[in-house]
Amino acid sequence: MGSQHNSAGADNRNDTERMIEEQEALDLAADWADISQGLRKDLGQQLHAQWIKPIQLGSFCKETGTLDLFLPTEFSANWVADRFADRLSLAWKIARPDVRHMRVSVLPGRRAMQGLRLGREDGTRRAANDAIISQPGDALGLGAAELGGAGQPPVGLDPSLTFVSFVTGTANVLASNAAQRMAATETPQFAPLYLKAATGQGKTHLLHAIGHAYLAAHPRARIFYCSAERFMVEFVQALRQNQTIEFKTRLRGFDLLLVDDIQFIIGKASAQEELLYTIDALLAEGKRLVFAADRAPQALDGVEQRLLSRLSMGLVADIQPADIELRRSILEHRLARFSPTHVPADVVEFLARTINRNVRELVGGLNKLIAYAQLTGQAVSLQLAEEQLTDILSANRRRITIDEIQRTVCQFYRVDRTEMASKRRARAVVRPRQVAMYLAKVLTPRSYPEIGRKFGGRDHSTVIHAVRLIEDLRTRDADMDGDVRSLLRQLES
Repeated sequence: MGSQHNSAGADNRNDTERMIEEQEALDLAADWADISQGLRKDLGQQLHAQWIKPIQLGSFCKETGTLDLFLPTEFSANWVADRFADRLSLAWKIARPDVRHMRVSVLPGRRAMQGLRLGREDGTRRAANDAIISQPGDALGLGAAELGGAGQPPVGLDPSLTFVSFVTGTANVLASNAAQRMAATETPQFAPLYLKAATGQGKTHLLHAIGHAYLAAHPRARIFYCSAERFMVEFVQALRQNQTIEFKTRLRGFDLLLVDDIQFIIGKASAQEELLYTIDALLAEGKRLVFAADRAPQALDGVEQRLLSRLSMGLVADIQPADIELRRSILEHRLARFSPTHVPADVVEFLARTINRNVRELVGGLNKLIAYAQLTGQAVSLQLAEEQLTDILSANRRRITIDEIQRTVCQFYRVDRTEMASKRRARAVVRPRQVAMYLAKVLTPRSYPEIGRKFGGRDHSTVIHAVRLIEDLRTRDADMDGDVRSLLRQLES
């Protein structure tokens, strides 16, 4: 009797524990559904379907606060871990504070899929689409694209960095056109192509875009993409393992060589020599080479003269810092493609004018603002942008003063400087004063009351009225919009 009672009690406890576990699993799944939906809005349908949707929930350890997320292949697990780990971790911590750690790995039982390659007589592994490309961590040239359907991006190339997503303006049109020509079916008139740009201006984007477009035009092409630093690591590894012959054979067997951050090969004599020989061998066979760096070839200190000659013998295409028109276009393009969140026009204008150091910071600021708005349920506004992007804005803002604005506006409209603080209501005086108030709000971090005090002690409501009026006039009056644009160019130059 006693044993039956104990058995029944154990069964009840087991049932209770099972119910608790099932409920926790349901709660976890519900949280994941919300997180996944938010990421779909943030990343866009294409990226979400490709990388986030395949994620399967694993177990959650309460003691360590560790949540396991699984993907079907090693490549997809590595890609998600590299590109989306921070975003996933933040989303989980907001949804469930007890999730302190997140682990992305391959779905148990699926690891064997990684070994499926189409063999070749030369020992390399070829994917189903016959595209070979290097994989970080593999010996040079031994990696291959993942098995998968059409549209599967080759390893090492970011699927979002294509010519379609690259916004062209006067600052980058030469580099963009040259990059597209390099990826086309026709043999380019210049070789190699050397992309020169400061950090965050789009040279890496163009490298990836060339890789995607070239592979689309040449489905059986063999492509290698790496940084100069990675090139040196692989070269040293080959030296240590007595595999230099294999290294050279593989490297010179590629149809397209994409090398980023070439400035980091400075001072490495042996690696420079090998790169020099590789350039000569590939050019002799009509292969295509693209290099990118943050300075011109002639400015690369510590580089052998013969290598400098090879790097500059084709076309050196500069990417200039994005001007205001290009920055505005980039933001509008980004919003149209990736975000259903409403971002007011004044916020777009504010970001385009204020975040002017590089495109990467500009897009990063927009992404941060949208992510914060979506995760907190707040509407995107100018005030929210100023509050959440303080660090980025501070780093980019040139310290334009209200005195400087008043002086420039008075010179532009040919009015006396004293009129900025006077009580005169003549239209010839009022309109320049209102334009100056508007520019003071757009270009400085000063509050409405602070701006009012600089204009003869006017009330903050007067400044608000002026800012809204000029905003409205810019949409309806081409002359007013032209005046403001001209003043902005003068003040920001």
